[in-house]
Amino acid sequence: MADENYSGSNITVLEGLEAVRVRPAMYLGSTDERGLHHLVWEVVDNSVDEHLAGFCHNIDVFITKENGIRVVDNGRGIPTDMHPTEGIGTLEVVMTKLHAGGKFDSDTYKVSAGLHGVGVSCVNAVSSLFKVTVHRNGKIVEQSFSEGKSLGDQKEVGETDISGTIVEYIPDATIFTELEYNFDTLSSRMRELAFLNSGLNFSLTDERDGREEGFNFPGGIVAFAQYLDQNKKPLLEKPIHVDKSDGDVPVEMALHYNESYQEHLMSFVNNVNTYEGGTHVAGFKAALTRAVNKFAADHLPKNKKDITLSGDDIREGLTCIISIKLAEPQFEGQTKRKLGNAEVKGIVEQIAGEMLANFFEENPKTTKRIVEKVYNAAVAREAARKARQMARRKGVLESGGLPGKLADCSSKDPSVSELFIVEGDSAGGSAKQGRSRDNQAILPLKGKILNVEKARIDKILANDEINTLISAIGTGIGHGDESAFDIGKLRYHKIIIMTDADIDGSHIQTLLMTFFFRHMTELITNGNLYLAQPPLYKIKAGKFEKYAYSEEEKDSIVTELGDRKGVYIQRYKGLGEMNPDQLAETTMNSDTRMLKQIRLDDMVAADQIFTMLMGDEVEPRRNFIEQNAHLVMNQIDV
Repeated sequence: MADENYSGSNITVLEGLEAVRVRPAMYLGSTDERGLHHLVWEVVDNSVDEHLAGFCHNIDVFITKENGIRVVDNGRGIPTDMHPTEGIGTLEVVMTKLHAGGKFDSDTYKVSAGLHGVGVSCVNAVSSLFKVTVHRNGKIVEQSFSEGKSLGDQKEVGETDISGTIVEYIPDATIFTELEYNFDTLSSRMRELAFLNSGLNFSLTDERDGREEGFNFPGGIVAFAQYLDQNKKPLLEKPIHVDKSDGDVPVEMALHYNESYQEHLMSFVNNVNTYEGGTHVAGFKAALTRAVNKFAADHLPKNKKDITLSGDDIREGLTCIISIKLAEPQFEGQTKRKLGNAEVKGIVEQIAGEMLANFFEENPKTTKRIVEKVYNAAVAREAARKARQMARRKGVLESGGLPGKLADCSSKDPSVSELFIVEGDSAGGSAKQGRSRDNQAILPLKGKILNVEKARIDKILANDEINTLISAIGTGIGHGDESAFDIGKLRYHKIIIMTDADIDGSHIQTLLMTFFFRHMTELITNGNLYLAQPPLYKIKAGKFEKYAYSEEEKDSIVTELGDRKGVYIQRYKGLGEMNPDQLAETTMNSDTRMLKQIRLDDMVAADQIFTMLMGDEVEPRRNFIEQNAHLVMNQIDV
């Protein structure tokens, strides 16, 4: 039998931090770009915990030229005495032992983001070089490590009159699939932390190109809500704010309503962004739904009480920040994306319920505006449901649920299938002829789709081009019914926007990206959305032939040709001007094309940009154009 030789010799015992190196994703979530940036959060969270304990007010983060990270704080400094039980320096214990840290001692840290005591030691484990410098008790002490192992004992290298810790590391290239740190991803998190900790100063410096940014927000999460809504028309004069404790659980919330159709709810536990929510978010949603429904029942006219106000309706146009502190938070996994403490739901629900009841009673005119908006959202939701039903009855969906204008590929494997969204029938015709029928599908759209930034869901679903797009992609949009968005139903793992290289093409790109950001965000975060890069020019001289994808590249090619006679430059203003072979070679063939993947490095900044560019408010858009017009280098096609 196969297991006859199975014995104790087959059992591997991983000592120290070896387990982290063998299974890094178990501790960091992944070994791609997300896991790479998670290393920074583990180190920075330790410095923030020093601030929560009352000992740190400055945290400076540097991206080094080697794509490493250096974090400097002015906290107490990690202890450097000999550990009483381990027989080595405390500094080495903290950096090399899993579940070693001050977070298990409630007298040292009342609340902490670094709950498990595995964070900084995990960073050490997956770093090719890791160095700690401690300023403490008048001494400067250093110790270096590699792959989780000490390169020597800690040593005293000087005297100091300050306190604090400096952690420097370079991620191990044999572990991570991505080694390039993204400034915007880091700045987004620094901004969050500065809003959540109003007495804490952050700075971020990129030593690769000199870019710098500082963050300090005395207004705390109220300022955070106003910052998020700065390009939107508010319904409230200022955010509703609560800062109250239930026993040892401080709860702080800031709520703002605006006239947009999007919900923006961010939740934090001990400064950790709980992207997937949890019990604290569930408690808040329950309180808000109950409070608004009660006010609506008492104040809406009889002819408007025939429709149920759902939680989704009530949160349309809501911007909310929830921040709680817990001594013993129960997160789902080391990456802490969802809170599980059952008792927190009741605590937050009670505090939020009391706050909202008081505000609604004291501000009836403002609350009536909110309820009126909520009612209109409910009407639109019902209209959207009827629009879906009508679309089915009218036969909008054809050929087994797919739109008739879609030229589908023969492959049924989403992982190898691609959908090209093209502008107009002319480009669609060239693309259909130039594609690989095995795995490339073509969907031509007629003109510019609806600007979804200015439309509720009923108007969106009444738009034929958007319905066609939703049907082709297969995921649905929204949630709560049979048409809800489901990434598991995605029919193509590459969704490629392919438009003309002119102003109209850029506008169509922006309209499509607005739709995907607002209603299929997971396609972006999952890495499924791309922009095709068609050439701007074809340069030909005799047998020489080359494509240029920018003005600079065209000029470089022309310079390279020198004074050669008969140089012919063709400017492509539209995809339809290329024959199918040219389009395939330059823009569609996976061996020769260039694609730009649409990434979401900063959700807050993206939200503000789409609101500014595509929303109703003119002033922010005018200011943006005035501030950035000088950056437009090329002439506009007319």
